[in-house]
Amino acid sequence: MTQRTAIGRLLARLEPVRVLDGCCCIGGATEGYRRAFGANCHITGVDIEPQPDYRGDAFHQGDVIDFIRARGHEFHFIHVSPPCQGEGAPTKGTNAARNAAIGRTYPRLIGPTRAALLATGRPWVMENVAGSEVRKDLRLCGEMFGLGVLMHRYFELGGWTTVQPAHPRHRGRVRGWRHGRYFEGPYVAAYGKGGGKATVDEIRAAKGIDWSTDHLRLREALPPAYTQWIGRTFLATLTFAGEAAA
Repeated sequence: MTQRTAIGRLLARLEPVRVLDGCCCIGGATEGYRRAFGANCHITGVDIEPQPDYRGDAFHQGDVIDFIRARGHEFHFIHVSPPCQGEGAPTKGTNAARNAAIGRTYPRLIGPTRAALLATGRPWVMENVAGSEVRKDLRLCGEMFGLGVLMHRYFELGGWTTVQPAHPRHRGRVRGWRHGRYFEGPYVAAYGKGGGKATVDEIRAAKGIDWSTDHLRLREALPPAYTQWIGRTFLATLTFAGEAAA
């Protein structure tokens, strides 16, 4: 029996589907999977830092790769968002020399995370930014879900596949200062502070996150709409696989 078939049977019997959200932060991804899988799931978050605002059912503070190696096989579906600070184009390009001069380094965890995920034999998702080493199986944008942030993110899928959804045209600019000029726009900049960037209330509204007021963690969190779409799409592949086997 494949893992996908096993999950489908659990859902049919209304037994809890165990989901792991690695590098969970406050649980933006967790909330999306909760909406997708419904009440019959149990979501565990893992993060290297304490997360008092975490949204899921259980939380483990520790190294996510070690956790996946030790316990990843206990879960039916795994999502991981490895730290992106060392993955984006600015860190690798325009800021590389400056970071080297001050001895600033960032962990590069995508390769080790992928290896740990593959060893579980479970279906999984790994998310990161443009310029990272994740395979670009999916690209999601806030405009796809009518959100007030753009926040393009890429997703590598393991053990299952789906098609790339259409990327709608952006309605305008991200609000804020650019090269000495201030722009208005339908989207807020949910990163950093100052320069017209989003406040706590604006990020909460733009991302659809209402359970935290931590500015830094709100900036880091995935909008739940992204993983709600991924979770529902994954469930649709289970339905298709079941119909094909019938």
